[in-house]
Amino acid sequence: MSHRMALAALCTVMAITSLSSTGCVGLALGTNFGLFGIPIPVSPYFQKKKEDEFWNHERYERAPILPPLAPGGPTVALDPPSDDEVIRAWEKANPIQGGLPFLHERQRNNVRILKEKIADYIDPPRVVPLLGPVQLHHAHYKCTIYYSEVTRVGWPVPYTTVDEDAQEVMYIDHNHFHMVGNVSGGPGSNY
Repeated sequence: MSHRMALAALCTVMAITSLSSTGCVGLALGTNFGLFGIPIPVSPYFQKKKEDEFWNHERYERAPILPPLAPGGPTVALDPPSDDEVIRAWEKANPIQGGLPFLHERQRNNVRILKEKIADYIDPPRVVPLLGPVQLHHAHYKCTIYYSEVTRVGWPVPYTTVDEDAQEVMYIDHNHFHMVGNVSGGPGSNY
């Protein structure tokens, strides 16, 4: 009888261990591999926040290193900010996400973006550690955003306001490096 009890206890412990190791995140009372893991769901707010941070870092927060400027070639920046970059900078400066449904909500409709280059210049060559001799190319843009904003308030007195002629101005800088001199980028280089 004691042999069967020991076998049943062993099977019960193995079943509890296998069931507790599944789920979103295991909270195992001080260790990573405990017997009683509790699944903790991850909020969609934090997941979207991390995805947005990765998106911005991957696309907009890096300064690329470009090949040297060719003598007599164009020295103007050819890449204005994309609509996605302007909208993300606008959302960072004036967030609309995170309203309370049925209590306070804002919407932006009929968005039009006008982009103007206000400055485009190149610094003299200098030596930057880990890069070598480079020139910093600055391109500054003024982005005017025209939109209509709808604000709905549901408590204590429900009302809706509509601002048809709302506008916002964002200044976005595109800076990148150009190598200086006769530089061989090597096999992994894009130039």
